Formats: sequence, structure tokens, C-alpha cells
Amino acid sequence: MRNLLLTTVLLLFAASGCALKPTNKFDVFTERAELPREEAVHQQNSLEWWYFTGHLRDKTTGETFGVEYVFFHFNLNGKRDWQMVNFALTDPQTRQFRYDYKVTRLPELMASALPLNLSARKKDQTWTLTGQEGRYHLQGRMAAHPGQAIDLTTTPAKPVLLHGGTGYENYGDVAKAGYYSYPRLATTGTLEIGGKVREVEGELWYDRQWNGNSVTNKGIGWDWFSVQLDEPRAEIMAYQLFDRNTNRTVSGGTHYGPNLTNQHLNAEDFQLEVLDYWTSPHSKLRYPNKWRLRVPSQGYDLTITPVMPDQELTLKLFAGIKMHYWEGMCQVEGTYNGQPVKGNSYVEITNRGKEEKK
Repeated sequence: MRNLLLTTVLLLFAASGCALKPTNKFDVFTERAELPREEAVHQQNSLEWWYFTGHLRDKTTGETFGVEYVFFHFNLNGKRDWQMVNFALTDPQTRQFRYDYKVTRLPELMASALPLNLSARKKDQTWTLTGQEGRYHLQGRMAAHPGQAIDLTTTPAKPVLLHGGTGYENYGDVAKAGYYSYPRLATTGTLEIGGKVREVEGELWYDRQWNGNSVTNKGIGWDWFSVQLDEPRAEIMAYQLFDRNTNRTVSGGTHYGPNLTNQHLNAEDFQLEVLDYWTSPHSKLRYPNKWRLRVPSQGYDLTITPVMPDQELTLKLFAGIKMHYWEGMCQVEGTYNGQPVKGNSYVEITNRGKEEKK
């Protein structure tokens, strides 16, 4: 579950002097996600997002780059909407990681309409997301880091994937949220990296979630993994939820086969083992930084390795209040039924507390 904003929501409440949890009384749960309607803004929703991550390569040089681009919408009390945009670029060649973000209190409630037409402004820059059902246009230029920009167009390379088989994912008895993905979006366009414009192509992973405020405890942490394998052309989504108050872990995920089979993964269906750690020189937090992922029923034994360790983001929300999380471009190597396999991955690690420090 991509719940980066849970901490943000809580901090907004604290800053406003409100002791209540953000409301979810306007969240609507159905037995099955109804597409394309679920793509549109859910009015007064507790927390929802439109989330893109992936690997792109320069058509000329073959150099690879990582992209994260996400719009969040949330409503604390059913009366006033907020929006947040995150935008990050990874350049493994120069080992540069740059990001920008903006949190905005909106003047009116967001309208529910398709195709999507989301936008945000920071200084003299405008970030936009338009389209629907796998066909999107992503456009933005960092205000915090001149010379970093995206202008990308996507089309579905595989059909939509309804997590949980219905488009609703149950996170144990802790949370339930609407969740579907386009795990392979064929992507073309341009990246501007360090002031140099590059023609790129590749595949992005798109996550759409709503009703995300089922967890409002800042003691909850999440690790999320997306895997796109070259051959077979299969995808894996896996997550681990950590409740530091009870020392409980909840795990789950989805395997999306090359023949479009959709298998829900329970905790006993896969194993995630941390192989290495990295301590941030910025926040001093200690993050897992290499993993072994095994899915025995599907024949996978995979190692997930970041292309570079320093892909940590620090969000300065208010005076003296910061939020740290790690989200990064990773590579995959391992075996599928005993045969070598490679692929791409993105990993997100949120809400790491003091116990993660050395």
C-alpha cells in the first residue's frame, strides 16, 4: 500500500490543532472496482493516488533512468481538499537523485471527471497528468532543480490488473483499499536530465488506489515492491506492513502471469529476506537496501538490488517537521524454474522509526 501520505495527513492534523483522525466516512466500498469510474477523483476521499514509477532508456545511448511521478488527493474532514505531487528522477550514470514536491490546500473540492486532468503549480512550473485507462500524458519540470523534466506518453502493454481479484486489497484486518494497476505501460517521450534532453522509451508501472486512510497510526510502516520480469513477461507486486506497536507483520501481493493469470499472494506464498542495509547520511535512518524475493509456487528466486543506495526523499512540511522515505530504482536478477531471469523493480520504504537506526 503506497501510504506515503499517512504521516503527512497526521502532521497536517497536528499542525491545525485537530485531535481527530482524518475521516473516512465519505469513502465508498463496492464489491468490485468499477472501471473506468474508479480512475476519476473520488470526491472527499480520505486518501487516493495516481502513481507512476519505472525505468526508461535513452534511445541513442542506452543509458537508463528512473522515474517517480505521483498525484495524491486527500480530505481531512470532508470539507477541504488537499493535493500533493511528488516527482523524482534517478540517474545511475552520474549517481544523482533529484526530487521535487508540493503540498497544496485547494480552494474547492476536486471534481470527479474523466479523462483525468490533474495539475499543480510550484513557483513558475506546472505539473500535469491527463488521460485514462492506461493512456496518459505526464508533463512536469522541477522547480527545485532546474534542468530536470519529463514529457511522457503511455499506452497499455498489458491489460489492467485488479489486485485481490476484485480491485480491492485486504491488508489483514488492518485496512482495505481500492487498488488496481497497469503494471506495464509502454512509454515514450523525453526526459531532461541535468539540462540535457533525451529521447527515451521503456515501461512504467501505474498504481491507482483510493480509500487509503484506513491506517492512521504513525506506528505503521510499509515496504512495497514492484517487479517487471523480461522473460517471462510477468509482474509481481508485494508488500509488507509493520505495526511497531504490536510487532505484527502483514504481507501480501499479486502475481500477474504472461498469460494474464491473476494470483493473489498471501503471506505464506512468498518470502522476503533483507540481504543488506544502507544508512542515510541525511536522516541517519537505516533502510533495507537489498532483498531476496522467493515465490515457490511460481518458481521464482529473485534478488532485488538498488541501482544506487541514496534514493531517499525528505519532505519539509512545516517548520521543524520533516518526513523521510526511500523510493528507488532497482534491478532484478535470479532464476525462474531454475533458469536465469532479469528484470526491473521499484521499491518504496515508508515510516521508518527510531528502531531502524543503528
